[in-house]
Amino acid sequence: MISADLSRLTAFVAVAERGSFARAAGDLGRTTSTVSHAIKALEGELQIRLLNRTTRSVTLTEAGERLLTRVRPILSDLGDALGSLDDFRDEPRGRLRLSVSSLGLEMVVARILPAFAKAYPEVTLEAVVDNETGELREGREDAGVRGRSLIPQDMITLRVSPPGRQVAIASPDYLRRHGTPTTPADLAHHRCVQLRLGSGAIYRWEFLDEGRRIEVQTPGAVATDSMDFVLRAAVDGVGIAYTNEAHARPHLEAGRLRIVLEPYALPFDGWHFYYPSRRNMTGPLRAFAEFVRRPEVLDLIAGRARQPAAA
Repeated sequence: MISADLSRLTAFVAVAERGSFARAAGDLGRTTSTVSHAIKALEGELQIRLLNRTTRSVTLTEAGERLLTRVRPILSDLGDALGSLDDFRDEPRGRLRLSVSSLGLEMVVARILPAFAKAYPEVTLEAVVDNETGELREGREDAGVRGRSLIPQDMITLRVSPPGRQVAIASPDYLRRHGTPTTPADLAHHRCVQLRLGSGAIYRWEFLDEGRRIEVQTPGAVATDSMDFVLRAAVDGVGIAYTNEAHARPHLEAGRLRIVLEPYALPFDGWHFYYPSRRNMTGPLRAFAEFVRRPEVLDLIAGRARQPAAA
């Protein structure tokens, strides 16, 4: 009878979902070679090839697809079963993994992390940055933080920040040198600071034109996967950038940046915390869900600092 090691199955699911040994290793907190050896050992034990490997990609064989379909829900159920034991502990303990956008990490998680760590010292919080999708991978992420438009409809959601706007911004120096765009179409003639997504695609800017949501493909002066760098480049006059207004507010208030195309600014429904409705809530997940509902924590997210009381 074959008895596959649980850690090998976990590695297999991670590689299958991420399509990369390196990305799977990062998710699991292991080295790439350790994950590779785990997959080879699993294939050796089963005497079946599960993955097709090339220098550019990792894909599932037919056998691998069948195994993934059967094993993934089992691992998820096992995690839920172990997590349900948290109810018998005096305080929440264990790991909570969040899927977040890069701005969600900065505007929400980073602002409340010190208070959460102080209130729940036995909970380990991990944040996985993903700017492309709000999907939670089964058995991999417990919950997420991002804008409402990217959250799957079957999730339980809680808004944790005030609404705002997505805006185009530029420094006064840049506008003096290059002029001010008056319509989104004018961006085709400007230098723009672009956000590159994990897939390699460039994030498309969105505006509201006479009540209609439009996407604009902008020419790039520079591209990066860091929203901090996007903001810094705009402040330094490299080009026009696009971000959440609250992200740029300190620079806007100081006069280092100005909003352009303001009549076309896209409303933002605020940051949302979300998690699957079908999942049994583990102790860490329940603790975080209750924590972000507290008024003093919502003030931290909104930038109105208040010291949360002890849990």
